[in-house]
Amino acid sequence: MRILRYIIGLLIAVPFLAVGPTETVRAQTMDDTPRAFLLFHKLEYVPQPAEQPVELEATSWIGGDVNRLWLRAHGEQSTLHREGEAEVEALYGRLISPFFDFVAGVRADRRWGAGGHTRGFLAVGLQGLAPYQFEIEPTLYVSQAGDVSAQFAASYHVLFTQRLKLESELETKIALQEVPEWGVGTGVNDLGLGARLRYEFHRKFAPYVGYDHSWAFGETADLAGGDASSGAFVFGVRIWR
Repeated sequence: MRILRYIIGLLIAVPFLAVGPTETVRAQTMDDTPRAFLLFHKLEYVPQPAEQPVELEATSWIGGDVNRLWLRAHGEQSTLHREGEAEVEALYGRLISPFFDFVAGVRADRRWGAGGHTRGFLAVGLQGLAPYQFEIEPTLYVSQAGDVSAQFAASYHVLFTQRLKLESELETKIALQEVPEWGVGTGVNDLGLGARLRYEFHRKFAPYVGYDHSWAFGETADLAGGDASSGAFVFGVRIWR
């Protein structure tokens, strides 16, 4: 799989691209005092789809400058039915360059409502700031059944003023094995593009409006009943502490 090889290559190569020839992590002043951080990237309502879901995406960490425990979560709950899904990751992160953390840990997926079920993964990846100020997260997963998949996420911020900001993002997933009960086919599963315009009334509180569009490909589109493309406006708030 060419795309899978590309994502694995990113896991190996990107940290070195972000570091100059004379830079080292230890050259920086490090602070081992434990601290904590919590960011709700997305807390939003999606009015257009039939289920009219509320979505949440959050990141949290606790630790120092070099070693941290990372928690990443994404969830969706229908406002019309008792159906939804959640994805939670617990990862050990270690700073390996001035701009990148190596992360490894576990992930659990849960769906509830009609056909609810659970699965687990081992995860390994990177997260950090690539050249040209792109925030990226390439991650490789191996499920409890031995299924191998990968996910690549990237985002970029444009500042119109000190308070008005546009965040664009891209996310894609690929899989080596078909997992029909989760709607996953082999090859490239999907591609999602989104943009959110937010205004920071306070540095820790920023309402936003945006638009998301996603495409499903190949076997994944077939498992979804041929519904290969969808888009929706979103309304929400970004909060951190």
